[in-house]
Amino acid sequence: MALETSEQSPAPVRVISTLLHDYIGRLSSIWVEGQVAQFKPRPGASVQFITLRDTDAEFSLKVMVSSALVGAMNPPLAEGQRIIIYGRFDFWAKQGSLQIVAKEIRAVGIGDLLAQLEALKNKLAAEGLFSADRKKPIPFLPRRIGLITGRQSDAMHDILVNTRNRWPAADFEIREVAVQGVSAVPEVTQALTELDSLGLDVIVIARGGGSLEDLLPFSNETLIRAVSRASTPIVSAIGHEQDSPLLDFVADLRASTPTDAAKKIVPSLKEEQLLIEELRQRTTRAVNAQLDIHSIKIRETRKRLQQIVIHLLDSEARTIGHLRTQVRSLSPAATMERGYSIVLTAAGEIVREETQVAIGGIMDIRIAHGRLRALRVEPHQAEEGSNA
Repeated sequence: MALETSEQSPAPVRVISTLLHDYIGRLSSIWVEGQVAQFKPRPGASVQFITLRDTDAEFSLKVMVSSALVGAMNPPLAEGQRIIIYGRFDFWAKQGSLQIVAKEIRAVGIGDLLAQLEALKNKLAAEGLFSADRKKPIPFLPRRIGLITGRQSDAMHDILVNTRNRWPAADFEIREVAVQGVSAVPEVTQALTELDSLGLDVIVIARGGGSLEDLLPFSNETLIRAVSRASTPIVSAIGHEQDSPLLDFVADLRASTPTDAAKKIVPSLKEEQLLIEELRQRTTRAVNAQLDIHSIKIRETRKRLQQIVIHLLDSEARTIGHLRTQVRSLSPAATMERGYSIVLTAAGEIVREETQVAIGGIMDIRIAHGRLRALRVEPHQAEEGSNA
């Protein structure tokens, strides 16, 4: 029957608490899986109290379990452990609190964990979260590096020391968080969100090795999805070579160890200097070789050009000699060498007609080697002179 209340006729707390107790008491028993967030053993007590936390979100329930059930667990119950509980809900009316009264309790076995991880891996892979097409490239020389790791952990020390040994100018933005237990997922996720908003070049998530249970936070679906949404390239450096949390598959780059991560996020200054020196030497040798080749080609070309020029000069000299001979053979001087002469008037004009020189006129006769003067006479006078 529904409870009727109004502002003028409110229900007392005891009535509400009793109704809740009765309703919850009619619920059937259920199986619940979660992670032990808080457990403080109560020696000598007949019952123990556990805070059971959801493995993916900030939800928790109180669990009351008999000390006998807790004592029979193997391995012993501890914070951070994943367990399965079978029990019924109980509402304590006087305190107004809800809890589960456990009838059975057992740790989640390794086989169960592996099966759950494999199922989650297949689910996320089917969504494309592990696709190579989604991988972002790691910058060759990141200016600012984000680091999420355990508080004062060996992993943090290894990354900082090895990175700065390789590249002394490496600049880190560090977030120290819980890397196992119930706080690991929310702390790592929050640190990732903070660093991703800072415009860093790369973010490294690192911790040392551990058992499968220790590394479970790095296979958590909430964390995996947060990494997939990050705009900054992510490097996974969890555990050792044989460890493969799901973070390795969604990250943009996997490092087998924290030390390996240092090698992958920054180049070695010494190696780069050696490479530069080697390239400089190779370039110098290549340039010198090219200069030698071109020097030889220049000398050969100069020699060929000299031979061509000499050949052209000789050819032109011969041509000029031939032309000179031809010119000389056609010149008046050459004709005069053969016994001919040139007759000039007293005015220096070449005599071509007899009318150019009057009787008694003086003529200048030029021969090959010298000059003669002659007086024009009447033809009969010339004949008389020859007869005489």
